[in-house]
Amino acid sequence: MNWDALFTLANLWALVMWGMLIALPRGKLLLAAVMYAGVGLLCLAYAVVLVLLVTGTLDGGGPGEGGASFTTIEGVRAIFGTDGGVTAGWIHYLALDLFAGLWIARDADAKRFSRLLQAPVLLLTFVAGPFGLLVWLLIRERRARQVGRGRAR
Repeated sequence: MNWDALFTLANLWALVMWGMLIALPRGKLLLAAVMYAGVGLLCLAYAVVLVLLVTGTLDGGGPGEGGASFTTIEGVRAIFGTDGGVTAGWIHYLALDLFAGLWIARDADAKRFSRLLQAPVLLLTFVAGPFGLLVWLLIRERRARQVGRGRAR
């Protein structure tokens, strides 16, 4: 397996999806494309690579070989100690960060936040997923409570 090529392809695909999410008008078609062509394909790539790694089909060994496992820090280090493990882990991050970005964009649009405010939060989520998500949760809190009170009336 050419891990460098898969790593690069996943990065480029995620970058295209992030660019569309941040820069283009967000109609139903664009949101569906980011969800299914972006998040969905990244999840599929992750699942296939993970199964092939865990079964030993790729990278020469499954979880029992070389101490690789998900239950200890040493085991996780052994998984990420291979190009396949790093690639799978990176695709995992790309998929979940893009999913978080899509949720942020949809939530921000629903709460009528400007795209100028959204863009830096989405960029932060692209670069440092959980940090961007935390910033968004803090920004949206007041407006979310206002929207919630309006629906309760």
